[in-house]
Amino acid sequence: MIKSTVNQFANSLGLNKDEYIPEGRASFSLFKIEILSGLTVAIALVPEAIAFAFVAGVTPLSGLYAAFIVGLVTAIFGGRPGMISGATGALAVVMVSLVSEHGVQYLFATVILMGILQFLAGIFKLGKFMRMVPQPVMLGFVNGLAIVIGLSQLHQFQIYNFDGTFTWMSGEVLTYSLVLVFLTMLIIWYLPRVTKFIPSTLAAILLVTFLVLLLDLPVPRVGDLASVAGGLPNFSIPTVPLNLDTFFIIFPYAIILAAIGLIESLLTLNLVGEITNKKGGTRQECLAQGVANGITGFFGGMGGQSMINVKSGGRTRIAGISAAIFLLIFILYISNLIELIPIASLVGVMFMVVIGTFAWNSLKLLFVVPRSDALVIVLVTLITVLEDLAVAVVAGVIINALVFAWKSASRIRAIERQSRTEKAAKVYEIEGPLFFSSTNSFLEIFKPAEDPNLVIIDFANSKVIDQSALKAIEDIAERYSKLGKQVKLRRLTKDCHSLLRKTGQLIVDSDDDPDYGIAVDYGVKLGIFGK
Repeated sequence: MIKSTVNQFANSLGLNKDEYIPEGRASFSLFKIEILSGLTVAIALVPEAIAFAFVAGVTPLSGLYAAFIVGLVTAIFGGRPGMISGATGALAVVMVSLVSEHGVQYLFATVILMGILQFLAGIFKLGKFMRMVPQPVMLGFVNGLAIVIGLSQLHQFQIYNFDGTFTWMSGEVLTYSLVLVFLTMLIIWYLPRVTKFIPSTLAAILLVTFLVLLLDLPVPRVGDLASVAGGLPNFSIPTVPLNLDTFFIIFPYAIILAAIGLIESLLTLNLVGEITNKKGGTRQECLAQGVANGITGFFGGMGGQSMINVKSGGRTRIAGISAAIFLLIFILYISNLIELIPIASLVGVMFMVVIGTFAWNSLKLLFVVPRSDALVIVLVTLITVLEDLAVAVVAGVIINALVFAWKSASRIRAIERQSRTEKAAKVYEIEGPLFFSSTNSFLEIFKPAEDPNLVIIDFANSKVIDQSALKAIEDIAERYSKLGKQVKLRRLTKDCHSLLRKTGQLIVDSDDDPDYGIAVDYGVKLGIFGK
């Protein structure tokens, strides 16, 4: 019955029913795991949403509403089952300056524009550029993400004062909190070896909370951060002037927020894909993030993104949907119970997420992979921790591309021999790609003063890639032309023919070589190659 109902719901949305109730698994057992997993995630999201709301300078309910709306929409329509979404620190640190300078209404307008930009990214399939992120960058991102999550938990060891300031814990409060964190981690680690009837993370939260209440331990609880009680979010249009001045204020923030949200969400998408053995979904995730943030802005939420995969056993969309629904139930009906949960137990849960997220094998890889890859892993990790996840990924891709360009430049070389078909002709067989980074090495190969009157450049094992390569060929031809010598180009690939022909510089004699064509450049513009 449960399986039929859920699959009908999935089909009505046009979604893959196997992402809800996969074939071959017991319906009741799966449904129980997914619901309990969602409950665990919802409980853990409460203090996170409140903390990030404080960072952004908005009310706690703005963070909770964002966690509910973004979590629900992305759980239903997102690119990957097993992901959770909500308010995050990466977005909060960007929002704080906007809120402090222009007010919270400008933030809501920015979140709406952010959603529109993310939706357009999905329409134009920009998410496919995530394929350009190499494995060393991915490892650095994962490690940096784990460290950022861990460092963010250190703020939970601060006590919020009524005057709006924070002070670090000390004395017995700190001692009890550390003991509870350690106890939570032990329960999560060892309970699955005893029973899997209930997710270990949920069991740890409930047991530690019961212990704190029973012994009346003086440790901070969720309610000490802020009240999580509230009503349903109300629809309202942000009260900002609808003019170009407003647009110019919010647009830069919206661009940054949209980029950060998508980069981190899509990398998290890949991370979850490795765990759930599912691929694709980047376009769907962009669209879902856009719709979710657009809606959130109209309901007073601070916006959000996909943060990390569900480590408590959830593998389908039911877990994400139930997490969002539980969040709303917490806000509406049982906020007084949620506020009793000790912060230390939730910190312990997040520390276990950190341990499970960090790519420990990358520490060994640092001594095995090429030094350039090891450098990229370390740099991306450090930039992630010190700056921002999105900046780190962009920097890592750029560094990796530069390393690749440098290595490719050193691979171009030539084999010199006498022509077998044309007397007194010298052949240069070029090996390696010819592009901007390798043009200098390419130019150094030739010896115009020593070569005979006819020189043949064979590109069978090479490829002309960009305009810099065309210019390099022109430069070589000009050097030989000044000495009254002729240059012929042979066996260029068809796409190279197309590239060179578009410049108006080549005439291709395909009869001479029907497979590749012999390109003989006699200089339409410069007259430098000779006929």
